[in-house]
Amino acid sequence: MHLWSSVSICGFDRPVLKLIFCLRRQPHLSQAEFQRYWLDVHGPLVRQHAAVLRIRRYLQAHTLDDPLNAALQAGRGADEPFDGVAELWWDSRAELEAATASADGHAASLILFEDERRFIDHARSPLFVAEEHAVIEP
Repeated sequence: MHLWSSVSICGFDRPVLKLIFCLRRQPHLSQAEFQRYWLDVHGPLVRQHAAVLRIRRYLQAHTLDDPLNAALQAGRGADEPFDGVAELWWDSRAELEAATASADGHAASLILFEDERRFIDHARSPLFVAEEHAVIEP
C-alpha cells in the first residue's frame, strides 16, 4: 500500500504524503465563526510552523452555506456535511516522521493541536493519510 501519491511538479513526478482532515466545529461555534477562526487564526499559525513541520502545502476547503448542500444530502441519504476539509502535504512519509520526531516539530504539533481544540470537535473529525488517484485532470 502506498501512503503517498505522485504529483507532477516542474515536469517530473515526486511522491507526496497527504493527510486529509474532515472537520466538524465545536458545538458552541456557528459555521461562520468556525470558518473565520480556521482561516484567520489557525491558518496563519500553521503557516508559522510549516517549515519546522516540513509541510509543503496546506489547503482549507470551507463548506458553503448553500441550499444545494441540503439537496445533495437528501438525494443520497447522506449524513450532515463536514464544516470543511484540510489537506496537508509532505514530500514523503520520511519528511513527516522526521518533522514530528524532532523536539521543535513535536512542540509545533502540540501548539497546533491545542489551537485546534478551540474550534474543532476532534471526536467527530476523522483524519487519515491517503493515496490520490487522478481520474480527470486538466
